[in-house]
Amino acid sequence: MSLRSRFSIAVTAGALAASALAVPAAAADDWDGAASTSHQSQNPNQSQSQGQSQSQNHNQRLYRGVVTAGSLALRSAPNRGGQIIRWAERGEVVSIFCKTNGQNVQGNRQWYLLTDGTWAWGSARYIRVLGTSPRWC
Repeated sequence: MSLRSRFSIAVTAGALAASALAVPAAAADDWDGAASTSHQSQNPNQSQSQGQSQSQNHNQRLYRGVVTAGSLALRSAPNRGGQIIRWAERGEVVSIFCKTNGQNVQGNRQWYLLTDGTWAWGSARYIRVLGTSPRWC
């Protein structure tokens, strides 16, 4: 395989990886179909209250957790090879959007997608969920 072919494959793979990181942000508004049903209001006076309830539903879709590690690397992918986006310290409360399986960290393959200012992945091994378990991504 020529160097030119390898380079174009690497560029394409990088572009796909970058676009995959943006998908959770684009999908965030329509997990349960609430966005598609909110535009079906027949009474104009109901549209404002529906907008408020949709905003409340969006907040209810986030879960909360507490970092249990001394310092936890939050990454661009659900594995230890992902670029470090930022660090979370012990006791920090984080917002969890969803969970997925990724690289095994001390017997735990689950990773949480966190929404605290940036979209970043944290190992579930070091995040204790407050309340119900997050939904799957």
